[in-house]
Amino acid sequence: MSFSLVPDAVFNHFSQIAPDELKRRGITLLLSDLDYTLAAKSTRRPGEEVRQWIDALHEAGIQLMIVSNNRSSRRVDEFCAELGVPYQGHARKPSPQGLNAAMERAGASRACTAMLGDKLLTDVLAAKRAGVPALMVEPVGGPVTMWQRVIHAMQEPFKRRCQTDLRRGG
Repeated sequence: MSFSLVPDAVFNHFSQIAPDELKRRGITLLLSDLDYTLAAKSTRRPGEEVRQWIDALHEAGIQLMIVSNNRSSRRVDEFCAELGVPYQGHARKPSPQGLNAAMERAGASRACTAMLGDKLLTDVLAAKRAGVPALMVEPVGGPVTMWQRVIHAMQEPFKRRCQTDLRRGG
């Protein structure tokens, strides 16, 4: 299997991802990481912006499912329960196992699924290995630790090669 680590699209923030555009591209299931993708890791409850965006996804006929590597499901469970959004825990990204399980649970094919995340070596790689488009965002709250800064700096050359880089206007 050959694939590239270049994401299919890069955004500054999840709110830039237009539900109507996903629908136009045939996406009916959006898998998403939680930490640093939809909320900072320390955020216990979903904010109004994420609630409105998820409502817009649902209005467009797009199901959202969180796919998380978190070892403890408590925070993810609480966050998702408030939103009424299902999640696939212990995803083991970059293995495609969690994404495949989520697609099976949702009854969705690869052709109508995309994955959203903030990390190249977990979220994007899992998407590529699962055969679904990889949408990437800058980390919500920014990289906090020195290690996160290093990881995100190492991702930059791959993000710059992305043809749909909406951080720079398109």
